[in-house]
Amino acid sequence: MNDMTQPAMTAAAQKRWSQAEVEALYALPFNDLMFQAQSVHRANFDANAIQLSTLLSIKTGGCSEDCGYCSQSARHETGLEREKLIDIAEVVATAKAAKAAGATRFCMGAAWRGPKEKDLGAVTEMVREVKALGLETCVTLGMLKPGQAEQLKDAGLDYYNHNLDTASEFYGQVITTHTHNDRLDTLAQVRDAGIHVCCGGIVGMGESRRVRAGLILELANLDPQPESVPINMLVKVPGTPLADIVEKSGDLDPLEFVRTIAVARITMPTSHVRLSAGRQELGEGVQALCFLAGANSIFYGDKLLTTGNPDVSADTALFAKLGLKTEPVQGRRCAGH
Repeated sequence: MNDMTQPAMTAAAQKRWSQAEVEALYALPFNDLMFQAQSVHRANFDANAIQLSTLLSIKTGGCSEDCGYCSQSARHETGLEREKLIDIAEVVATAKAAKAAGATRFCMGAAWRGPKEKDLGAVTEMVREVKALGLETCVTLGMLKPGQAEQLKDAGLDYYNHNLDTASEFYGQVITTHTHNDRLDTLAQVRDAGIHVCCGGIVGMGESRRVRAGLILELANLDPQPESVPINMLVKVPGTPLADIVEKSGDLDPLEFVRTIAVARITMPTSHVRLSAGRQELGEGVQALCFLAGANSIFYGDKLLTTGNPDVSADTALFAKLGLKTEPVQGRRCAGH
């Protein structure tokens, strides 16, 4: 057996990855890649436990950014109505329902370039109220200004989501209204405030395998690595630029998506790797392969920010078929997670 099919690193032996090494993982025979990913997964986590997160849009539509995949950009004609920040009581009621359905983390997303101070006060109150329910808290609010991460930390925020989206070399083909470095700056502020990082990306946007490997490389070489890594399959929302591009170039092969999950698991052994947007289109068989490849978290509930998601009954049935159990709110944590 060659070195590339040996079980890879565990929590005690993290390393800095190179582009060539990540591309070599992608190029492995599928069975060898799955074996290696599953070996790494079992060395760091309960192989049959899934962490459940529920995502709620607390402010929908009207974002000034031009992210080519996003239904909420004011620059795209997607038919989505702009809405105001929702009431705290609605957030709490939704969080209670999510907890009753088995979710352990509650994520709140707002379609902003970044939060204004008057809005951040309302969000911090939401964080306090959700935290009081015994749930882990996460928000995704766009780019942060100095001092805002500290306000969120003081409110009890556990995680801040800010995805890299894609590799730096491809970034300008997806977003032009802010830079890759802008995202890294917000992540640094989150880390400095002592908040856990949730950071991943999107595949299936017409990028090459080299770009996919570059995204995983950049995530894996963050220091420290993100505690949560959401991997999204592009959802082609009519009216968004990328929907038209991918419609012409073709969808990503589902097994390439599974390979991406496996490579993420090998390179980020102690992170929770989350199946995120696009899971509804994957079907049960591909989802099962993703869990085998090391995915151990999902967004749970009938809807993400604006796009569909498998309903709770479908997920419950799938977990039963696969013998998967849900992770408690204070589940196993490796290297700070």
